[in-house]
Amino acid sequence: MNGKVAIITGSSRGIGAETAKLLAQRGVKVVVNYAKSATAAEEVVEFIQQRGGEAIAIQADARDMEQMRYLVEETVKTYETVDILVHNAGMSFAKKTFEDMTWEEFIQKTNDELQAAFVSTKVVLPYMKKQNYGKLVYVSSGLSNHPAPYFIAHGTSKGGLNSFVRYIAQEVGKQGVTANVVSPGLVETEATADLPKEFKQQQEAFLPLGRLGRPEDIAKAIAFYASDDSAYLTGSYMPVSGGGEMN
Repeated sequence: MNGKVAIITGSSRGIGAETAKLLAQRGVKVVVNYAKSATAAEEVVEFIQQRGGEAIAIQADARDMEQMRYLVEETVKTYETVDILVHNAGMSFAKKTFEDMTWEEFIQKTNDELQAAFVSTKVVLPYMKKQNYGKLVYVSSGLSNHPAPYFIAHGTSKGGLNSFVRYIAQEVGKQGVTANVVSPGLVETEATADLPKEFKQQQEAFLPLGRLGRPEDIAKAIAFYASDDSAYLTGSYMPVSGGGEMN
């Protein structure tokens, strides 16, 4: 992975930030993308640079084609190419039962999720196809296969993402580009910090490995797909859930 260039959307915190730090540690030049958290993104860059790595932070909404084109152009100006895309940008969603949810609330998450994946993929593919090499890694959720109360919008959108990735993998495989999904279970991040302690303990008791995921657990799986160790894998779906999502 030494010398490769990675764009990581939504990497100012949580899983994205840990992924940026881990890839940089392994010699990757990292573009830390963020939508609003400029200070947090710069802290990730500073962390990487202080340890001898290379990183820059660029603001862009992953759903916006012009902003993402700018991000890729700046990446290429700085690092000459793009080898890896980690699609990790998080989208807000309504946590409601189906009965309480409106169509607008339901479809907003799927629209945002797939638009971000579509746009992010669209802007990096020309560079990957030109060099006949690229790694596309998408962060999904175990809720796409295992429903939980109040997560119908989120789980459905991630199910759509899983299908999207398989189609991309089929279309670009002969051009040297792989596309794979990493699917976390429940992970200890800022986004899950407000979940009741009792609920987390119940989840831990259910898991074969006996603990919730940590951002670095997911980052290591992403790093596998981003490396040439996964050269003969494409269109695959990897649950990273402590055994919570056994096939």
